[in-house]
Amino acid sequence: MKIYNSLSRQLEDFVPLNPEQVSIYSCGPTVYDYIHMGNARTALVTDIVRRYLVYRGYKVKLVQNLTDIDDKIINRAAELGVSAKQLAHQNGEAFFEDSQRLGIHCADVHPKATEHIPEMISLIQTLIDKGAAYVIDGSVYYRVNQFAEYGKLSGRKPEDLLAGARVEVDERKEDPRDFDMWKAAKPGEPAWESPWGKGRPGWHIECSAMAMKHLGETIDIHAGGEDLLFPHHENEIAQSELATGRTFARYWMHIAFLKIDGRRMGKSEHNFILLRDALDHYPTEVIRHFLISAHYRHPLDYNPESLAKSEGALRRLNNCLDALKKYEGGKDGVPSSNLDRETLPLQEAIQTMKSRFVEAMDTDFNTAQALGAIFTLVGEVNRSLATFDGAAAPVFARAYQVLTETCGVLGIYDMDAEDDNNVEQRDQLIALLLDVRQEARSRKDWDTSDKIRDRLKELNIEIQDTRDGATWKIIS
Repeated sequence: MKIYNSLSRQLEDFVPLNPEQVSIYSCGPTVYDYIHMGNARTALVTDIVRRYLVYRGYKVKLVQNLTDIDDKIINRAAELGVSAKQLAHQNGEAFFEDSQRLGIHCADVHPKATEHIPEMISLIQTLIDKGAAYVIDGSVYYRVNQFAEYGKLSGRKPEDLLAGARVEVDERKEDPRDFDMWKAAKPGEPAWESPWGKGRPGWHIECSAMAMKHLGETIDIHAGGEDLLFPHHENEIAQSELATGRTFARYWMHIAFLKIDGRRMGKSEHNFILLRDALDHYPTEVIRHFLISAHYRHPLDYNPESLAKSEGALRRLNNCLDALKKYEGGKDGVPSSNLDRETLPLQEAIQTMKSRFVEAMDTDFNTAQALGAIFTLVGEVNRSLATFDGAAAPVFARAYQVLTETCGVLGIYDMDAEDDNNVEQRDQLIALLLDVRQEARSRKDWDTSDKIRDRLKELNIEIQDTRDGATWKIIS
């Protein structure tokens, strides 16, 4: 397995510190508002990385934080006339609700910044003791020049480090590049006691403290959006590695922007689509398919046409799986009749698909190629379903097993998420209508037969008459 490491800017063999368990830290949202589709892409990629590592036999501990104290939260709360705590709680709950609607599994730990103030204070004090931080009027700043490797993640030269850093203008700083780790309290703002007076933590120190608290001083994978590479992740490295003397994260993964009309989607751009709004218009699996239809390091453009393509692709997949489901649990193996030779192309296609899927995901989690492997097999299955009858059940059972396993890794077909009662009731009702229709046909009551067929088609259910009876499938 290989991962593209943003730190080395190349594909590297993935070798976790602990051969049996992988540690992942993913930067979660700053909960001053609902998350948008761009935020969702980052969370979804992390979800799929964990799913795939589990599929490959690893145990995974995933930590995803919530930044619940920050300038943005304080400012938005003031605009709305509510407390920062109330706003953060409300939007934090909304984040979990929206994530679960998208089929994202909860992390093992979701630490909140406000619940880790003691750990942050301890880490800051360590850096002060090492001469890497200094106190001015109750605020604490990190001395960037004390970390010789500052800039190694972003690749920026010292003279370019201020560009894009969004540092606050503060003439008290020894160096304009220095960043705050503790902010002295301002009137009316949330504040906590510290050795330097009442105040609150800076953004960067939060993630370092929470990651080390729950995963240790060195973690395997640190993930986040590409907008966090500098300065957030750069600063995390600087303060963490100077404090511990150890590598902070061994592999850095950065997820590319989601775009809309060719521009980065974001609240600052005023061009965002809230995830909850998208979920009100499209099924979960369609949005997941769209978000992983490009490699995570490649930008992806949000538009109705792309979502329509995903919807069509998922319809093909679901129709195929619906047709295969009746063979579920069938005896594995190769049919022993004269179908043995004739079904060999499908048997080979199943094995090829599984190999291609693993190869794609092993190469930096290439979901686009993994989807390609899945849909190539779907095409082969559809051709075989049109050719063979139940005698090929063992091969169809194997195809169903492999497809549901791999689709489950990507979260585009989750059997556990189906409402089994509703599905069963739907199937029973359709079966009843087909029985009524068959009785009408036996009486040569073609008007009733056609009426049932046409009304079902209006409900996106297509009837197909065969020599062995009528079958049905869901269509657009």
